[in-house]
Amino acid sequence: MNFKPYSSTLLTVCGIILMGIGLYFALIRPELLPEDFRYMALSSEQLQTTAPGLFNWLDKVFWVMGGYVFTTGLLTCYIAQTAFRERQPGVLSVVGLAGLSSLGLMVMINFLIGSDFKWPLLVIAALWLSALGLFLRQK
Repeated sequence: MNFKPYSSTLLTVCGIILMGIGLYFALIRPELLPEDFRYMALSSEQLQTTAPGLFNWLDKVFWVMGGYVFTTGLLTCYIAQTAFRERQPGVLSVVGLAGLSSLGLMVMINFLIGSDFKWPLLVIAALWLSALGLFLRQK
């Protein structure tokens, strides 16, 4: 069975999801989520008093982070439709390392902090791994 279109399509889906996560971080995500306050064991009022510029600073941090996550997704889509689809030398290593250093790290940290988003992120990482597995099965 030819898994070529499935592996590149699945990796493209992962890229599109990352682009959506990037847009969420840059445009929609509040500075701190309820899970952030739980993890820090502080209230919004305590943080405002202790670090009055924190929320404004975090807003800008998430703009930048969102841009990077969006760009990672965009480049993933491009690689999936070009080098990954064409099985260019080294692409499996690059895509594997990119997934590990982006999604893999994000999933690990979200589990460490007990994030509400840990399971959906794990599903996305599993999709990425599935794309790699399909790539390996391709003849």
